[in-house]
Amino acid sequence: MDVDTWIQFYELNGLIVIGGGTLDGQGAAFWSHDLGSQGPGLPVNLMFQKVNNALVRKLSSVNPKGFHISVVQCNNIRLYNLRITAPADSPNTDGIHISRSNLVKIARSEIATGDDCIGMIQGSTAISIKNVKCGPGHGISIGSLGKYENEADVRGVVVKNCTLSNTDNGLRIKTMRGPKATASRASSIIFQDIIMRDVKNPIIIDQEYNAHGKNQANPSPVKISDVHFINVRGTSTSPVAVQVACSRIVPCQNLQFYNINLDYVGKPRKALPPTCTSTCTFATGLSYGGIQKPPACH
Repeated sequence: MDVDTWIQFYELNGLIVIGGGTLDGQGAAFWSHDLGSQGPGLPVNLMFQKVNNALVRKLSSVNPKGFHISVVQCNNIRLYNLRITAPADSPNTDGIHISRSNLVKIARSEIATGDDCIGMIQGSTAISIKNVKCGPGHGISIGSLGKYENEADVRGVVVKNCTLSNTDNGLRIKTMRGPKATASRASSIIFQDIIMRDVKNPIIIDQEYNAHGKNQANPSPVKISDVHFINVRGTSTSPVAVQVACSRIVPCQNLQFYNINLDYVGKPRKALPPTCTSTCTFATGLSYGGIQKPPACH
């Protein structure tokens, strides 16, 4: 077991969990304590590890000490009709955290929490996220990548028909920098038919994550390619609605933007226009089609 957990299902095949009850982690008593990055991981409300062919429906999770739900080393697990809730300022309360798992389907769920609504790290493959409402939180994220030794790739992620409201990020891919960052890949990713409602960073690829101190001299070695943003519309609270900051040693390749329609609703800042803009660095093979608001960057 990688981290502490309250309830865990381990090494099972053909699991069915159907409820109507609520898992209350009573995390508020712990959130005020500063454990630091080296501190122990706080317990997850519900963990699935080495579980195959599972169905999970109609569960609620509130106020975990750590993550709400973790999916680790699983294959073919479906999570439907979930209600996940914690305050916007609750630390590290990821809604659903996926790693080293294949064929994970999440649908018809509502996630309001203090960190990523859904986070996918190393080894997440064939992931489907549909009809999810996210917010508050840090959005739907791939990464951080490049953190672990011999890190497995992320590929085949589809996020479709989702709504993000009042989140710090919308659709995000983030990778680590630094001397210990490891090379891996993130590819074949589709974000389609997404609504943003007052989202701070609607579209963001951040390969300068944790770029401070000694890490500044070490670009991310993670390769990002074949990422598609299709039919993304709504409002941004940041003037820079599309941010693409790729690695200078392995530039992003084949990024598609089709029908991007984002309006700026924040207060205009000095020296910045009252409309959204885009920024792109170290990206090759950019393609555009349909509406482009903010204007495309090349």
